[in-house]
Amino acid sequence: MDTTYDVAILGGSFAGLAAAVALGRSLRRVVVLDASTPRNAPSPGAHNVLAQDGAAPADLIAAARRDAGKYGVELRTAEVASAEGCRDAPGEAFGVTLTTGERLTARRLLIATGTVDQLPQIPGLAEHWGTQVLHCPYCHGWEVRGQRIGVIATHPMASHQALLFSQLGQVDFILHGEDAAAHLTADQRADLAAAGVSLVESPVAEVTADGTGLTGVRLASGEHREYGALTVQSRLAARAEVFTQLGGTVSENPMGTFIETDQRQATAIPGVWAAGNVADPAGSVAHVAAAGTTAGAALNADLIAADVRLARAGSA
Repeated sequence: MDTTYDVAILGGSFAGLAAAVALGRSLRRVVVLDASTPRNAPSPGAHNVLAQDGAAPADLIAAARRDAGKYGVELRTAEVASAEGCRDAPGEAFGVTLTTGERLTARRLLIATGTVDQLPQIPGLAEHWGTQVLHCPYCHGWEVRGQRIGVIATHPMASHQALLFSQLGQVDFILHGEDAAAHLTADQRADLAAAGVSLVESPVAEVTADGTGLTGVRLASGEHREYGALTVQSRLAARAEVFTQLGGTVSENPMGTFIETDQRQATAIPGVWAAGNVADPAGSVAHVAAAGTTAGAALNADLIAADVRLARAGSA
C-alpha cells in the first residue's frame, strides 16, 4: 500500500516534533517515523528549557507528541530502511521504505534522526554516560557543582571544556591517549594553570564505581583518583544514512559529522530538510526545537509555493 503525505519526518525527538507541530497547525498531512532511540535517554533531566527546566526528556517528548497529535500529525514507531527520489517528479516526491517493507510517499522529507555519541573505549565509561560521565557544562554543570571533576582529554576541544567546568568545581585535566600531551599547546597549558586546573599526565585505564555509582578513575600508572563526575567529549556521528542514500554528502567539523543546511534548514538536495543534532551536533534541546520550528515553517512555505506554481501552470 502506498500512502502519500505532504511531509515525512524521520525522527521523533525535539526537532522532529517541533516541525510536526508547525506543519500540523498549517493543516499539512504529516507522518513522524521514530525508531525510539533518543540520544538523551540516559539523562535524568533536560536543562535550559524555558519553563520546563529539569524535566525528564521522556516526559518532554510525551508532551510534545500529545501536542503534535492534536493537530492531526500521524505518529508512528517505525524504522526507515531506505529512501529515494521519485523519478517522475524529482524534488517533488520521495519514496520511503520501512524495515517492515511498507512504503510511504511524501512530497518533502525532514531528516531529524539525530546523532550518535562515539565514546573513547575506556572500561566502565559508557555505563555512566549521561549521568556521571558528562560533556556539557550548561546541560549538567549545576548538578555537579562543588565536586571534583575529571576531564578526560581525548579531543581538540578538551581544554575549552576543562575551562568551562573549572567555573563549577575543582578540575583535573587528564591527558588520555598517546597524542594528548602533544596536542596541548603552551598557551592552553598556561590557560589551564591560570584557571586552577591540575594536569594529570597518565591515561585512564578504567572508570571505577561502587553500588552507588561512579567513584573515579584508575590511571595507567596504577594510581586511583576519586571524582564526583567525569567529562569527555564524544565524537558525534550524524545518523545520515537516508541523506547519503539520496545522494547527499555528509560534512565534518572537529565535533564529528553533520548535514549542512541553510538558515531555513534546507539541505543541498531539493525537497529535503534537516534539523536537530543531525544538522547541529552541539545543539541543546532548546536549539534543536527552534530549528525544528524553523524547518516546519519553511517546509510549509515551500509546499505553498509549489502548489501555486502548479495552479498557475494549470490555468495557463
